[in-house]
Amino acid sequence: MSYDVYDILILLCSITIGSYLFNVLSVKLRIPSVILLMSSGLLLRYVAKYFNIHIPPLQQPLEFLGILGLILIVLEGSLELKISRQKGGMIFRSLLSAIIILLVTSFSIAYILFKMSDIEFINALAYAVPLGVISSAIAIPSAEALDVHKKEFIIYESTFSDICGIMLFNYVIADNILSGASVGNFFFSLLLIIVISIISTTLLLWLFNHLGGHTKIFLIFSLLILVYVFGKAFHLPSLLLILVFGIVINNIQPYLTGRLQKFLHPEKLGPITAELKTMTAELAFLIRTFFFLIFGYHINLHLLIEGDVILTGSLITLVILLIRAMTLRFVSHLNVFPEVFIAPRGLITVLLFYSIPAKLQTASFNEGVLTFVIIATAVIMMVGIMFSKRTVRSANQVLPIVENLPLKEKI
Repeated sequence: MSYDVYDILILLCSITIGSYLFNVLSVKLRIPSVILLMSSGLLLRYVAKYFNIHIPPLQQPLEFLGILGLILIVLEGSLELKISRQKGGMIFRSLLSAIIILLVTSFSIAYILFKMSDIEFINALAYAVPLGVISSAIAIPSAEALDVHKKEFIIYESTFSDICGIMLFNYVIADNILSGASVGNFFFSLLLIIVISIISTTLLLWLFNHLGGHTKIFLIFSLLILVYVFGKAFHLPSLLLILVFGIVINNIQPYLTGRLQKFLHPEKLGPITAELKTMTAELAFLIRTFFFLIFGYHINLHLLIEGDVILTGSLITLVILLIRAMTLRFVSHLNVFPEVFIAPRGLITVLLFYSIPAKLQTASFNEGVLTFVIIATAVIMMVGIMFSKRTVRSANQVLPIVENLPLKEKI
């Protein structure tokens, strides 16, 4: 069946407009737009089946959009972060939280799969790490409704979770992970990507200031993606480069003094940074739209109603929440609501799942478990954020009444 090019354009534009409407509805209904997008993709699957419309396999476009989406979403989040000495403790806590939760959750899920699905532990660990990573693609947009401090914590923690998750995954799928050589390669790759990040960011900043014309933003995007891909080819945690670049761009101006001013021209960075933020947000919105729509199209509801999938998926989801609650309480010593519920699995989970090498793949793992956990964590996050908003609204309604009471009545 052939498709008219105008029909394709109508479809693409309709999806984009629909996604924008979903963003508006998500604010009104307090439902994350990604859930609406996945539901639309699932509906599209059954509509296509009903009208006997053939849609070719979409796994490769899904992986392509996932990689682009991950880069743009992390860049979008990092461009919103302001670094200061006062925030050093929060950044450290978010990193510590991301590492502890990732490690404990991944090994706990691996143990569950090892016991319940009869999978060798090393194979189970390869499937568990994707499920142990928080999806910044869902967490960052969903944190918009939170106050500034909680939002920043979620951005840092989810981004660190993505980066550390990719590093752990690359380590797990390597040969002889318990050998000294593997451990040495792991720390060497981390040091190497830090050096590459510093050099690349400095060169990109120089390009920002010395390139003419109005098309430099897409050139910067292309160079960032190119460095990211080359890093991935050598199994480096390239996402760290994206995070470093975004944070430096958004925080470097006050520190450009002396000779650095002549080299990097801070007066030129402001307008370019604003343009970069706008373009990144628009592209991230577009990529996120098509990724979650296609992912929803691939959801098989028949797998989700199987008893083993429900049992295993529910147990994994419960473990995710319990470990997160205990760790956040230990790390922050403060109120962790609703952060405890913001632990969605999504884009990064799917990407890593499709990256499991053939030697570690097993037919004993039911893909429905992956989908179940992604949907369950998204729904739990939605409910947690909705309840949080009601709590804040109730507190705001009560507070003015209390403040207007006479002193004796207050006591």
